Amino acid sequence: MHYVFQFGVVQDNWRILAEGALATLWMSVAALALGLLIAMACTYAMGSRVRALRAVVRGYIEVIRNTPLLVQLFIVYFSLPALGIRLDADEAAVLGLALNFGGYATEILRSGIEAVPHGQVEAATALGLGRMRIFRHVVLFPAIRVSYPGLAAQFILILLGSSVVSAISAEELTSTVNSLQSTTFRSFEFYFAATLIYLGMAAAARLLLDTVYWAGFTRGRPGLGGGRA
Repeated sequence: MHYVFQFGVVQDNWRILAEGALATLWMSVAALALGLLIAMACTYAMGSRVRALRAVVRGYIEVIRNTPLLVQLFIVYFSLPALGIRLDADEAAVLGLALNFGGYATEILRSGIEAVPHGQVEAATALGLGRMRIFRHVVLFPAIRVSYPGLAAQFILILLGSSVVSAISAEELTSTVNSLQSTTFRSFEFYFAATLIYLGMAAAARLLLDTVYWAGFTRGRPGLGGGRA
């Protein structure tokens, strides 16, 4: 083997790699926030009495769960302009990731809602609470507590899956690494560094999510202990 490893080139470009990693984190968090809004709206719509609305949400979920993320990104970035909706690469990346996350998160939240004891809903109804207030104050928090581990795992998948947005020229870690290795011809060094960075981001995100779960759902609630994100 005649390849000579030169990891010094990685050290020379650490600022550029750090900027790419921060862009990945920003994109993933933005997709998480938007995706959760989409998921909560879709979960609420799944309980609607309007059959057509439920059918639209089910169709959306099936499309998201049975098509590749890359194809979904291509539709957002390349197909929406035909309808007059033009987004730059970063905006399309966030929207595509959010739609993907929202489709999976809807099913996760729905499972959490089904785990809420029906007696609580009946008691709230007997107290005269409206459907929206019941959803917000009686159903949503317990459902999120049950769904949290699945949502946290899905966020990690989105964080790592964000690498595919480089295919539409969005600026994040993978696209940064692609640019660096194409100009320095040090593919092994930069992709190895990217692997370590993704590992670090995933581990840090997991630790943060576990801490949030403990602080929000477990601390001071002995009957709710034992779960991890």
